[in-house]
Amino acid sequence: MARPYTLFTGQWADLPFEEVARLASGWGYDGLEIAVSGDHLDAWRWDEPGYVDSKLAVLEKYNLKVWAISNHLKGQAVCDDPIDFRHEAIVGAIRRPGNGNHQPPTPAQRNRLHRPQRPGQATVHEVLRHEMSTIR
Repeated sequence: MARPYTLFTGQWADLPFEEVARLASGWGYDGLEIAVSGDHLDAWRWDEPGYVDSKLAVLEKYNLKVWAISNHLKGQAVCDDPIDFRHEAIVGAIRRPGNGNHQPPTPAQRNRLHRPQRPGQATVHEVLRHEMSTIR
């Protein structure tokens, strides 16, 4: 295969991830570009034991691979501080306990995906850089 044919799942975020995988496989796609949206991929759950493995198992079940992950919706709010109501559905609201008022995210919250959570843990950028280096 010279180049893989992949389907971006963002337009299908209203369907369960497994259903999108089943459809893409049936249509002859080689893999998916998985959107961080709906139940397709939750970036806040990557560190949970078994979470990524469960997504990979779905791909394997339908003989699909993943070459890209798309998180561009959240990227639209990177410089927004504080997050306003238009972006809450995309990035989630950070609220003060008890009163429902918004508070700006801390730098640690804002940069959670860019910094290792534990010593020796790779950042998302490092993982993606490694994965992208293996694509020919």
